[in-house]
Amino acid sequence: MSLLRFLGLGGDRAAPAESESETETVRRIAARLERLEPATAKYLATFAYVLARVAHADLQIDEDETREMQRRVGSVASLSPEETALVIEIAKSQARLLGGTENYTVTREFRRISSLEQRRELLFCLFAVAAADGSISATENAEINAIGDELGMDRQELAALRSSWRDKLGVLQALPKR
Repeated sequence: MSLLRFLGLGGDRAAPAESESETETVRRIAARLERLEPATAKYLATFAYVLARVAHADLQIDEDETREMQRRVGSVASLSPEETALVIEIAKSQARLLGGTENYTVTREFRRISSLEQRRELLFCLFAVAAADGSISATENAEINAIGDELGMDRQELAALRSSWRDKLGVLQALPKR
């Protein structure tokens, strides 16, 4: 089902195959943002879900990560603090409940609807969310790598972005100081 049809805004039966790739997660979050244009709501829904995916990589989402997700979603959207909190809570809930089955699909949808610059911004935000508690765990780092691959990002570009967060990488924090 396409997002436009789900929101009652049209959409014909001959919609492109990409529309069929929408997940319940994206539709549920986007529906709560009904005052926004459907394309904007869909972008925010996928953006928030991928943030929650990284926050939940270690099977827990703490308050620091939640605040960082709210800050990052708030910076890319003109939402009220209440709307931002709602989007993040839905995204967190969906990541906890459906993560294993929807991670790739939602991330692939984000890739389809975003520009290269928006994908870079998302990756930067993923590192920020992972580092919110003071350390990017190996699990979170691996999840960001997987997301980078799913977004079609170049390994060198991802490594360069990661290097700006090297002081937060758990594997490097564990090394003895000289």
